[in-house]
Amino acid sequence: KVYDALAGRYGFGRSRLLSREETVEHLPTIETDGLRGGVVYHDGQFDDTRLLVHLLVTAAEQGACVLNYVRVSGLVKNASGFVTGVRAEDLEGGAEFEAAARVVVNATGVFTDAVRRMDDPQARAMIRPSQGVHLVLPRAFHPGDAAIMVPHTDDGRVLFAVPWHEVVVVGTTDTPVDEASLEPRPLEEEVAFLLEHAARYLTRDPTPADVLSVFAGLRPLVSAGDADDDTAALSRDHTLQIAPSGLVTITGGKWTTYRRMAEDTVDHAAVCGELEPRECVTRELRVHGYHAHAERFGRRAYYGTDATEIETLEDADPEMAEPVHPRLPYTRAEVVWAAREEMARTVEDVLARRTRALLLDARAAAEAAPGVAALLADELGRDSDWAERQVNDFRALAEGYLVR
Repeated sequence: KVYDALAGRYGFGRSRLLSREETVEHLPTIETDGLRGGVVYHDGQFDDTRLLVHLLVTAAEQGACVLNYVRVSGLVKNASGFVTGVRAEDLEGGAEFEAAARVVVNATGVFTDAVRRMDDPQARAMIRPSQGVHLVLPRAFHPGDAAIMVPHTDDGRVLFAVPWHEVVVVGTTDTPVDEASLEPRPLEEEVAFLLEHAARYLTRDPTPADVLSVFAGLRPLVSAGDADDDTAALSRDHTLQIAPSGLVTITGGKWTTYRRMAEDTVDHAAVCGELEPRECVTRELRVHGYHAHAERFGRRAYYGTDATEIETLEDADPEMAEPVHPRLPYTRAEVVWAAREEMARTVEDVLARRTRALLLDARAAAEAAPGVAALLADELGRDSDWAERQVNDFRALAEGYLVR
């Protein structure tokens, strides 16, 4: 009941104990051998890539200049050693430039230390990256809307099976890694662990052939200073650091508290940059696409009010309503929308970062790549050679999301 109390008025329902029979009613594919009962509680679900895109659009609407495919290569300092901007490179055109700023914020997740060492090459590591791997299975393995969460497996880890986008996501692992990567790769032992433990709790044992996709992500956990830190025990709270140079670093944290993280960061950055103090507006600021009843948009609820704009594209050209692949819940209009309104520049952008196609079904996404590349080429003014390279690059990427 502490969980209910903490949720307060934001809770979705009251938690309660379940009998063995009630547990099976909620979870018809759960293994019943040794099952004594369960606990039902309520939590929220979202699509992280869609929220991120909408946050960027919101920032642009509030006056931010959002740059895609631009990489920071260094920091600019004045004679006193104070950070006054960044050096950057346009990855598409190759141009290099400097951007001046009253204050620079380092909010780069698992790459936090790389930016901190642009400021101070001797900076002690602040981040201990931890890898979490997830398997995606067909919904038949776990139909219904209730998720399974096993808080303590026999080796002390957490296991969950969550319905998401008409598939089931099974996770997770907590594996320390030495270096951060844009494309972390699941280890064979991580995949084996998830398959083995999923088989213990589901009536149908999943095999490698059943896996639609496998993906890994890195958590930017803040180190306690011990080289032997157990990443499972590290705090998920956020940490704010202000360097002698004035570089403001925000790291750690999680999606649940992203607004609080931003408020803390901006408040401190304003002081560092001697900016005019203003009252924070995040409490009243709605994210782009907000709708009080977004569920009315069906599977496009993740787009919010942009769903109606996509439907307009489909109404104007019925071909736009055709799916990009029979096994994927996305249409051609969503590709066009991503290119026109969400800065999508590559097939990977569309199938991995604006939609979740690559994560939902890696083989289907690879098969959809030629059609997506053709649509993007038309939108971006590219030729057939560019489209072919895009397909080859994306299919090479998709190989890493398959379990062999």
